[in-house]
Amino acid sequence: MIISTTQSIEGRQITAYLDIVSAESVQGVNVIRDMFAGMRDFFGGRSQTLERALKEARVQATEELRERARALQADAVVGVDFEISMPGGKGGMVVVFATGTAVKLR
Repeated sequence: MIISTTQSIEGRQITAYLDIVSAESVQGVNVIRDMFAGMRDFFGGRSQTLERALKEARVQATEELRERARALQADAVVGVDFEISMPGGKGGMVVVFATGTAVKLR
């Protein structure tokens, strides 16, 4: 299964647009570690805790997108877009939304 942010797959022809597929993943961020992440943000450092949560949420959303496309018997998902949200604004949770178009290829 090909997952791509582009609208086409080089060297392949899209023969059918099956449906829009979407997925989401929510990751909790450890409250104690989050305090240190806030301090790093204040002093300009990188927060490994938030980076790990974002990466895990993106990976899970991508896998869910792949499974939903497989259920449609798609060969690929094109035009994939990721949106990130942190409800509450304090970084207690990270939500990643992924959307794309499931397609058949030749």
